[in-house]
Amino acid sequence: MKSQNDTGSNELHNQNGTGQWKGLAEIDRAIHENRLTEYRVKKAWADPWGKRLFLMIGTVFIGFAIFVIIQDVL
Repeated sequence: MKSQNDTGSNELHNQNGTGQWKGLAEIDRAIHENRLTEYRVKKAWADPWGKRLFLMIGTVFIGFAIFVIIQDVL
């Protein structure tokens, strides 16, 4: 579906219809994705099952690191 101001180009447009720099659009997209990631992490942490899963994975990772240190270094 095309908007009324669509000129057929793939270049992004702001509200005034003028083109934006592609580099700034990529930065804007990265900022947006980071906000989504942050929101998902906060939402998962608020969920009791998500928190348990995160803590279990962290515990297994730390346990494995300790095991490797004990077996290889000592």
